[in-house]
Amino acid sequence: MRLSVCLLLVTLALCCYRANAVVCQALGSEIAGFLLAGKPVFKIQLAKFKAPLEAVTAKMEVKKCVDLMAYENRVLITKTLGKIAEKCDR
Repeated sequence: MRLSVCLLLVTLALCCYRANAVVCQALGSEIAGFLLAGKPVFKIQLAKFKAPLEAVTAKMEVKKCVDLMAYENRVLITKTLGKIAEKCDR
């Protein structure tokens, strides 16, 4: 449960910071993929950022923990983050 709270707080900080209140579509897509996509699909999503191998490996390790959460809970988190992003885009 702690991981989801941390993810929510980081997303709020990134999305609702006054200097840039518009949520980048790539960020929204990456977060949704992180929560909902399978490992192979998410790895392809990460490839577009051209991140160092160490960063991708670390992200995939965290994804293993997220994948242990119930799928229904991950869907709820994704929907909540979507609502937050909508408010930030206004």
